[in-house]
Amino acid sequence: MRLPDFILANLEPILQAWEDFARTIQTPGADLDRGGLRDHAEQMLRAIVSDLRTTQTVQEQTDKAQGLAPQNDEESPAETHAVTRLMAGFSIDQMVSEYRALRTSVLSQWLDQVKHGTALEVDDMNRFHEAIDQALAESIASYSRAVEASRNVFLGILGHDLRTPLGAILLGADMLRRSPTVDERGSRVATQIYTSVQRASQIVGDLLDLTRCQMGPGIPVKRTEVDLAPICERIVEEIRAFHPASNIVFEAKAQATGSFDGPRMEQVFSNIISNAVQHGDAQLPITVELATRAETVVFTVRNGGNPISADVLPFIFNPMGRFSQRSVIEHGPAEGLGLGLFIASEIVTSHQGLIEVESDLASGTVFRATLPVR
Repeated sequence: MRLPDFILANLEPILQAWEDFARTIQTPGADLDRGGLRDHAEQMLRAIVSDLRTTQTVQEQTDKAQGLAPQNDEESPAETHAVTRLMAGFSIDQMVSEYRALRTSVLSQWLDQVKHGTALEVDDMNRFHEAIDQALAESIASYSRAVEASRNVFLGILGHDLRTPLGAILLGADMLRRSPTVDERGSRVATQIYTSVQRASQIVGDLLDLTRCQMGPGIPVKRTEVDLAPICERIVEEIRAFHPASNIVFEAKAQATGSFDGPRMEQVFSNIISNAVQHGDAQLPITVELATRAETVVFTVRNGGNPISADVLPFIFNPMGRFSQRSVIEHGPAEGLGLGLFIASEIVTSHQGLIEVESDLASGTVFRATLPVR
């Protein structure tokens, strides 16, 4: 008996073995009933049978083995199965283990028939492994997409819902620190609360921007005719006040007028200058320059200190690329993923501009953003 015929003739014992194994997997959700445990298993097996019965050329077999098989616009049972398993609380490892169990169940039962005289078709076994691998790849890809989408939705909801209570705290702290009836100690505490909530609001804003970038075409900008020089100077003054020990030198030799999103460019200035303050040598000056050159505005920040390591430099504007388990161990979770540079890069890109970084021990670290004025 050929393997596809064997699978159809023994669907029930194969499905029962799948169900028995799925029942042993511990998940945080409620226990699944028989239908939930067998979720899409029969459809996947029938899809595998259909694949085994389809004539396949050597080239088609090679393409499939290399992951180059033709893509189907319709969602496969394996893709749907991944999403339902995610909703049921299965981890990706637990879902993958189901496919290992299915592979073992089918082949062990079939080989048992071979021992009793059924002819062994090696090509059937190879095709079956390919079909299982294809279903597994589809499930993993679907599971990963669903996790990413749910994470983005969660971040969006979290950032949106946090803005209202943070705004109320910010307003209350501002009223307290300006109140003439509050003593010096109370005013100092209120100022500290105000500053901390401002920082928390900025983090929430960065999370929302990150979500926009991952779910859409990037950060939206609203252009108006604006001079960036006074905006940049104001940001420099704010950072000087917040970091009085830092020596920040600002140079703007002329107006930097063009079609820009002023509030978004404030984020670019603030994020890059703050990054220089945080990571530069406190004993050396930080130079901030804003200049107009050939229908472009060039914003440059230079700081001294240890250069950015060569393995980090290519991923400096990609927080996920720079994140690693090792970095968490060495610097702790408070070090963060560095969303500021990512947000700055996305804003510059939305202005059709270019952001670059150079870093070495002799010249220090230089961030340079070039934006067209129109």
